[in-house]
Amino acid sequence: MSSKQQDAQLLLELYKIRSKGKMRKARAWYVTKFQPQSGADIVRLITSGFDESAYYRMVTSYWDMAASFVLNGAIDEELFHDSNTEYVAVFAKIEPYLGDVRKAYNSTRYLKSLEGLVRRAPDAENYIARMRQIANHWANMNAGNQSDTK
Repeated sequence: MSSKQQDAQLLLELYKIRSKGKMRKARAWYVTKFQPQSGADIVRLITSGFDESAYYRMVTSYWDMAASFVLNGAIDEELFHDSNTEYVAVFAKIEPYLGDVRKAYNSTRYLKSLEGLVRRAPDAENYIARMRQIANHWANMNAGNQSDTK
């Protein structure tokens, strides 16, 4: 099996993990309901002990781990960028508050692989901005759906 084929196999394995029940639920929550307004919001969430804390940690650590595979050469970077967009959306949601979360935990390494890979994506700043707009749209749609069902 060639290196590219092995990279593709690893990407498929990552996709399988994303598709499993609890992870799928966590990802859906992150996209539609997680709307931090500050780093303090994220820190409160992480330390809350609620299911949403686990969801947040599951999603962010998953994408940080996947990014570390790419940055350390286990998966071809171009292939990863070409086959994924969610990692950028995950980062876009927390990017404005990441410095505050790192400061609160006294950890300059927190989600560094995710940040590093996103910033290396082609046209990164515009890509982040587009993903933030899409995430906001999904969250607004979800908020509208919830008000309709109450």
